[in-house]
Amino acid sequence: MPSQVVTVASTVGLHARPASLLIKAAGAAGVPVTIGRVGEPAVNAASMLSVLALGAKHGDELEITVGDGPDAESILASLVEIVATNHDG
Repeated sequence: MPSQVVTVASTVGLHARPASLLIKAAGAAGVPVTIGRVGEPAVNAASMLSVLALGAKHGDELEITVGDGPDAESILASLVEIVATNHDG
């Protein structure tokens, strides 16, 4: 299962608009997607409550993991881009 650590770029952290974009993309991935702080239990990236419960702030490092599948690497890249982009500007 491919995974990557990414820094939260949005100045308001991972909630509201950035979380909504991530959740929608994770839900459409067709494979399980998790997100969490490195070394801590990950949560379902397609669950709004779970993602918001992370309380991820600007500058936090999160690890995204995508279940194995034919497009796993491209799915991971698109999810990383969502988290690594400042959607507040």
